[in-house]
Amino acid sequence: MTPMGLLGVLFLLLALYCGIDPFKHSAISGFPDFKAYYVDMPPWSSVPKEKDTQNLLQKSQIMFLNQIQGPESMVFDPLGRGPYTGIADGRVVFWDGEKWKDFAYTSSNRSKLCDPKPSPLSYLPNEHICGRPLGLRFDKKTGDLYIADAYLGLLKVGPEGGLATPLVTEADGVPLRFTNDLDIDDEGNVYFTDSSNNYQRRNFMQLVFSAEDSGRVLKYDPSTKETTVLVRNVQFPNGISLSKDGSFFVFCEGIVGRLRKYWLKGEKAGTSEVLAILPGFPDNVRTNKDGDFWIAIHCRRTMYTHIMSIYPKFRAFMLRLPIPTKIQYLLQIGGKLHAVVVKYSPEGKLLQILEDSEGKVVKAVSEVEEKDGKLWMGSVLMPFVAVYNLA
Repeated sequence: MTPMGLLGVLFLLLALYCGIDPFKHSAISGFPDFKAYYVDMPPWSSVPKEKDTQNLLQKSQIMFLNQIQGPESMVFDPLGRGPYTGIADGRVVFWDGEKWKDFAYTSSNRSKLCDPKPSPLSYLPNEHICGRPLGLRFDKKTGDLYIADAYLGLLKVGPEGGLATPLVTEADGVPLRFTNDLDIDDEGNVYFTDSSNNYQRRNFMQLVFSAEDSGRVLKYDPSTKETTVLVRNVQFPNGISLSKDGSFFVFCEGIVGRLRKYWLKGEKAGTSEVLAILPGFPDNVRTNKDGDFWIAIHCRRTMYTHIMSIYPKFRAFMLRLPIPTKIQYLLQIGGKLHAVVVKYSPEGKLLQILEDSEGKVVKAVSEVEEKDGKLWMGSVLMPFVAVYNLA
């Protein structure tokens, strides 16, 4: 056989292997209906080039190490107590100044399956049973805590805590399958994101690999108990936060890497527009007292992710290779965990960037909450809270 003929045979064998994946080694094994979608990425030249060359996040204080697993959202109650956070075993806990105490939970089916485990990812197989609280917000008027649970939808619990009450589990006849984040306006309306109708949180990596666009941004009116879909066909909508004056909210487009503005008031009400192209792929966003937006960046953009995004067939081929999910994930984030947080003005101007590009101290950030001159940073992947002093 000629060298070219041998090469052709090897190529056919590789194609056959990828097609049937006999040993189930690929990142999309177990997902027979997997499809890779095109991502309309912003031009590479438009991506912010600014970096924190001092790696200032390395000056952060690591708190509560191994006391809590996967604290996503950081929130303080109307009296300033806290933080409160949702953790990987399905509980919402709060810091009383001396220790962590149970405050609320979202699932009524909790069992020994929800008992402490060695890492945040250890809980993934049972999250749909134990619950997985992600975004948290207090209603400043009532003291009620609203919870976006990845599996159980939008819920509410009173100031005394306990078992949360479900408020929304579907919209327009379509179940909420990956409720992610929320915010509340002065009238008590709740704006929240549902990241995907096809993938639940325990399969969030397949959602990232797919880049499918079934995500939605919704509004819940507590006075009528009606839920309205405001934005459809979003690729992984994630964090959401109201502007200081309540005239608009912003939400993160996790796959495209943008911050989008949705107008609530004025002549543009009911329309949305791109506010900023981000240096990486965002998680949650929070508004500070000055009206600026702190955004947690899951990872910086790389040329690899850019190419994979705009060539879905090539991406699907790569995902069918016998490369496990963990390795594909590391390729996606540039080889190692690293933390980036950015601050934007209401006009979309990049004001500040802080990072730990080496992942030495702060390896990952899901949310940034600014309080009293400090940034409180949680992460679904980490067993601690990082605190950075802005002074």
